[in-house]
Amino acid sequence: MSHTPFPPPLTAPDQLNAALRNEGFAVLDAAAVRALAGVSAEKLEVIAQDWNHLAPDRYLKDGGRYRSRRHASFVTQDGEAQAIPHRAHWQPVEYNALHGGMERWFEPVLDETMIRPEWLSLLRWLVNVASALRGEQPWFMEAHQFRIDTHGGIGRPTPEGAHRDGVDLVAVFLLAREGIKGGETRVFELTGPRGQRFTLREPWSVLLLDDKRMIHESTPIQPIAEAGHGHRDTLVVTLRSGGFQDPET
Repeated sequence: MSHTPFPPPLTAPDQLNAALRNEGFAVLDAAAVRALAGVSAEKLEVIAQDWNHLAPDRYLKDGGRYRSRRHASFVTQDGEAQAIPHRAHWQPVEYNALHGGMERWFEPVLDETMIRPEWLSLLRWLVNVASALRGEQPWFMEAHQFRIDTHGGIGRPTPEGAHRDGVDLVAVFLLAREGIKGGETRVFELTGPRGQRFTLREPWSVLLLDDKRMIHESTPIQPIAEAGHGHRDTLVVTLRSGGFQDPET
């Protein structure tokens, strides 16, 4: 008997801020993302092509070769995300037991991606979401383009397991699912019993998380066809107050 994925618990666009405050997370469909960020489906389809040009993640401690990615950092000024010179991604072990405590110099997001108006519109919208949740202030943002593939038989979107990111707001955009099964999203309260499980399937739907209150993970993916290949593409953007996470000096 085949497993039927749980559909995501969608949030109405006008209830986004209330859902983040009351529930700690919200899921928006692609139409809501387009409306709130002011971007068209055609432009988002164009930007998704940039995921075909990611670089291998050479820092996986489980020995896997299933993840490709690019990374960029921003600081907000007057509500706009301003790119800063390329820097390492770093997390403490407290938030990433597998890869914490190490500087990971991922390849940078391509210049042509960074200047796309739709890319900037998405970042601007997320700045507004974070400010509605925590108040207007400078935000320290990191954007991660991910492709998880099944060339080795299995791909792990979150090899570190259920976790927090040590930030204020996390946005996980689902861009594509090609030839795979699995990849279920799981969201849990940090200090309570409630949890949700569902599968993001619609391109450019998004999970938004209050990272101070919620833990999240995505289950492994496998190819649908025996000996087949597939992949799952996501854009993960984090916003943190007070500064980036950096090694203590």
